[in-house]
Amino acid sequence: MASSASSDEISKRKIVNGPGDYVLEDVPHLSDYIPDLPTYPNPLQDHPAYSVVKQYFVHVDDSVPQKVVVHKDGPRGIHFRRAGARQKVYFQPDDVHACIVTCGGLCPGLNTVVREIVCGLYHMYGVKKVLGIDGGYMGFYAKNTVCLDPKVVNVIHKRGGTILGTSRGGHDTSKIVDSIQDRGINQVYIIGGDGTQRGAALIFEEIRRRGLKVSVAGIPKTIDNDIPVIDKSFGFDTAVEEAQRAINAAHVEAESFENCIGLVKVMGRYSESPFYLEGPGGLFEYIEKRLKEDGHMVVVIAEGAGQELLSESMQSMTDASGNKLLQDVGLWLSQRIKDYFSKERKMPINLKYIDPTYMIRAIPSNASDNVYCTLLAQSAVHGAMAGYTGFTSGLVNGRHTYIPFNRIIEKQNKVVITDRMWARLLSSTNQPSFLSAKDVEPSTPL
Repeated sequence: MASSASSDEISKRKIVNGPGDYVLEDVPHLSDYIPDLPTYPNPLQDHPAYSVVKQYFVHVDDSVPQKVVVHKDGPRGIHFRRAGARQKVYFQPDDVHACIVTCGGLCPGLNTVVREIVCGLYHMYGVKKVLGIDGGYMGFYAKNTVCLDPKVVNVIHKRGGTILGTSRGGHDTSKIVDSIQDRGINQVYIIGGDGTQRGAALIFEEIRRRGLKVSVAGIPKTIDNDIPVIDKSFGFDTAVEEAQRAINAAHVEAESFENCIGLVKVMGRYSESPFYLEGPGGLFEYIEKRLKEDGHMVVVIAEGAGQELLSESMQSMTDASGNKLLQDVGLWLSQRIKDYFSKERKMPINLKYIDPTYMIRAIPSNASDNVYCTLLAQSAVHGAMAGYTGFTSGLVNGRHTYIPFNRIIEKQNKVVITDRMWARLLSSTNQPSFLSAKDVEPSTPL
């Protein structure tokens, strides 16, 4: 295969082209900017746990397609480098000084990822020096650290939150890289959402500019599951499971009282369908219809829904991570529903409002997410030891891959409310679509 790169910096776009319009969106490697790096045999080849595994090491040309549904005469399309252990590594275990940082909001599974990075480094590669950066990005230059080893992290996966602490903002690229350099750190593991991964990309760029032998690996985290390219983010399954408890509770309440509405607010900044309240086909009309037919109903609303209907005073305000500040649409909608039925329809109703958002993100991860967190963490460790850098570890079409930072931060993943999945949801729940014909762009034939 012939390798080519754009005129931009290699870290921003590293492309490998092959037959049949094969495109590998590759990740940077330390050897891209540091010549003549020595390599060493992977310690896993002598590890008793892997001695019985045949073909454990990933082939250098293995890649994973971004799309698995293609036409027979179509191009092979975009691929990402397959994650996993390589035969050769670029770090000797005794020379590795790794650090781990968690940034942004809480999410189920953070402690599991921290644990598995530490245990992976220790047990698979024999790395003994691992630092935890306390309090997010600002912890790098605030001199807050904690030494991590398997004993320290042994049972943290059973707890919610993050033992390292977290924060939003606090990103100062120059100060962070100064701290990395001063401490002799040569592997940096950064756990966080899209804003955190943007920060990780800047850290990598500065490390590359200084010519440092430091691998920067990201593990994507968001409870909203809105990171592009990857199948899903860790903690999402746990969050859905916990949200279901709140929705079930709202349903029990609604069924137990006459004309009762259970209203639940869940997380989701941008994954919502537009709606309107009044007039034909509006939410109020639909609620009244359901109450008259069934005597109860449940409404689930995303935290980012309906913001355009609320006051515009906070529309341009953001938090330290750059996220738009949201008003409490749940409380607002609760009051609007009560006012409508009491003042305009003169119809007595009961309304039970449940807001489980912070409870959802503070719980420990479930078994499924724990397994996923383990594989993400181990993939990141394998990648860093193999000399890859400037990458995020993520699942693509069921396979673990290394994805360049630029693809992770280029946009946010959103629920497409004009596709088959959304249509299935509407059909399953028998809820209306508030989209009108003018809201829908003409679809392209499949």
